[in-house]
Amino acid sequence: MSVAVSCPRCAGPIREPDLMHGESRCLRCGPVSPLHVPEHIGAEIMASVVEQVTSAADPPDRPGVPLWCPWPLPPGWTLTGVAWAGDERNGVRATAVACAGPAPLDGGPADLLFVAEEPGVGLGTRFAGVPGPDPGPELAAALTDPGPGHAERVPHAKIRVGGHPTPLWLVNSPTDRSAYAGEARGMWLHAIAWPASAGHLLAEQVVLHDLAEWTPPELVYGAPTPYLHGAA
Repeated sequence: MSVAVSCPRCAGPIREPDLMHGESRCLRCGPVSPLHVPEHIGAEIMASVVEQVTSAADPPDRPGVPLWCPWPLPPGWTLTGVAWAGDERNGVRATAVACAGPAPLDGGPADLLFVAEEPGVGLGTRFAGVPGPDPGPELAAALTDPGPGHAERVPHAKIRVGGHPTPLWLVNSPTDRSAYAGEARGMWLHAIAWPASAGHLLAEQVVLHDLAEWTPPELVYGAPTPYLHGAA
């Protein structure tokens, strides 16, 4: 499996640990959990990533970082990429799953990326196009400013994650995408859609399933997404 390795926060090159530094690091961002992106996607590659994620759980009987994927996939959609961030020292600390298909409004091409991560990794905010390693400041602003006519902030999207209703909040992303953030299983959950109008998919009955628990054999794989390979 050919894998590209880069910084999860800026996509820059990574320096491996050496005698002077015990952790992987980016010259721009400092110590980071390296992002690993397989160049292709398919059933065998997904099985390899699942093994990587589950074997890195610490302790072994504790659930690792989930690989959140819509299941069933929306009609006409395919799975287009997978990635994980971590190293041998700290284990897997973040994952990303990409899928693509027809947009809900005009039927044009659309991409969705779901990121699960521990605090401080910075992978989700990178793809969302917002500053900082975590969406905390963005969510705090959303929760403290309910808007006119609302006693409290209403979530912008409500999906089911691992069988549980989960609210997501819109963050202030660039205009070429829409980005949402929330929490699931004690980790950050990010959902990023290109183009921005594709975010309307999250207004439908989206159910996220952890592929690390069970990978449906009916999954259909498509061409690799450009967004995990440097387009965002």
